[in-house]
Amino acid sequence: MTTQPTRNNMNTHLVVSILGEDHPGIVESIADIVRDAGCNLEDSRMSVLGGAFAMILLASGNWNTTTKLEKAFDRLAQTSELVITTQRTQRRAPSGNLIPYGVDVVALDQPGIVYELANFFAARGVNIQNMTTATYAAPHTGSPMFSLHMTVEIPDHAHLATLRDEFLDLCDDLNLDGIMEPVKH
Repeated sequence: MTTQPTRNNMNTHLVVSILGEDHPGIVESIADIVRDAGCNLEDSRMSVLGGAFAMILLASGNWNTTTKLEKAFDRLAQTSELVITTQRTQRRAPSGNLIPYGVDVVALDQPGIVYELANFFAARGVNIQNMTTATYAAPHTGSPMFSLHMTVEIPDHAHLATLRDEFLDLCDDLNLDGIMEPVKH
C-alpha cells in the first residue's frame, strides 16, 4: 500500500533547475517524474528563452521521496539532452519584518537597466524576491522596449517614502517609467 504524501510529512525540499532544447511534452514529463516519486510540486517557473526550455521548481516530500526524485532526475539527465541540477533546501521561514513591494519598469531597451535597479536595491538592503524581464517591439514604431517586474522585500525599518522618492529619481535619471507599490495579498 502506497501512502500519499501529506503536508505533515513533507519536510524535505528540493530545488531543481532544468535547461535544454524546447519541445512539446517536457513539462508533462517533469510533472510525471515528480508525481511518480511521491513528491509535491510546490513552486515553479518555466519559460522558453530563444529556443531553450528553462525551468526551476521546488518539490517537497519526505527524505525517501525526495531522494527518489533526485535519482529520477539524475537518470533523466543521463538519458536526455537536458542539463539538470538539484539542491536540497529548507522552506524559507516567514519574516514578519519585511514588507513586500512590487516594482514595474518600462523603457526603451538599453544595456544596464537590470544592473542599475539591482544595485539600487542592494545598496539599501532590499532583497529581490523574484524578477521577470522581457523585451518586445513597441506598437506602431517597432522600437525595442524593455519591461521588468520584480517583487522586493523592504525591511520594516526603512523609510518607505524616502525609498520610493529615491527610486523615482533613479527612474528619471535613467529615463525609465517605473512604479513601486505595496503587494496586495
